[in-house]
Amino acid sequence: MASSTAGRDKVALTGWFSFTDGEVTAGDLLSLDAVRAALDAAGIPYEVFWSPVFHPAGPALADLPRPAPHSRMVFVCGPVHGEQVEDLHSAFAASARYAVGVSVVDPRSPAVTGFHRVLARDTPDAEGVAADLSFEAPPARRPPPVAGVVLTGGQGEYGPRRRHDEVTHAVLDRLRGMDAALVRLDTRTSTAEWDLPSTAEQYEAVLRRMDVVVTNRLHGLVLALRCGIPVLAVDPVDRRAKLSAQGRALSWPAVLTPDEVGTPAFDRWWSWCLTEGRDLARARRDAAAGGGRGALTADLLDLLAQPVPLAG
Repeated sequence: MASSTAGRDKVALTGWFSFTDGEVTAGDLLSLDAVRAALDAAGIPYEVFWSPVFHPAGPALADLPRPAPHSRMVFVCGPVHGEQVEDLHSAFAASARYAVGVSVVDPRSPAVTGFHRVLARDTPDAEGVAADLSFEAPPARRPPPVAGVVLTGGQGEYGPRRRHDEVTHAVLDRLRGMDAALVRLDTRTSTAEWDLPSTAEQYEAVLRRMDVVVTNRLHGLVLALRCGIPVLAVDPVDRRAKLSAQGRALSWPAVLTPDEVGTPAFDRWWSWCLTEGRDLARARRDAAAGGGRGALTADLLDLLAQPVPLAG
């Protein structure tokens, strides 16, 4: 793999992922992976220049001498348009400059004409259309888990015992360090908001596509287990409250207190949910699918079978 030390023998790989104000999309990153894989296979050394916002520790364009010492620069993916792309031509004035897998919006713009060669994925005249580089990127060796995140504030009824905001911040801080695809989920339903399910079945359809759910909500726990998805739950109330009670009722062990979020217990239960916890979650799902009457509905039916007490 190429080192991060600049030199004329290394190809400088740039793109919108290199700009401080640039947008870094999944397509950009996969296109970059496709180019890196091709260069690795050909034995061509390179270094990638990253936006300091996206990768603070990576080589940054601002750290380069002007002009940059590289003999070649390759711009990967995205539109070749605008001042940030034009500035690259000044930064790499002594380099051969190529663009690959890009969209040409205006062939006469300085952003385009500043390259010595442009290998476009599309142009205004629609000639030479090519598949996007991201399509040929190497597949992930092991896709990361998909984690549904169901968090809530509110619940003011718990007064000084509530620690919802603290728990939310702590959980999100831990999750940012995980290699997982995080999906924000909400147990609310709506017939007016397009990005919310309008039925419980739609919400459960999304849940079933998760590998794990992280939540501080009672129904975040219950509905995930009902769908056979393991849950890492954090009770946001001091001295435990309804979420912990449901954990006991459903014999689900992965329920933490607010103070345990920042401890190794969070990592242990996260790993457990992605391994042994899957079997237990499926067992809870199978129990729910059995259709047996629960304690509360049984008690309700017994109550309704009794004579109505007379007033007065």
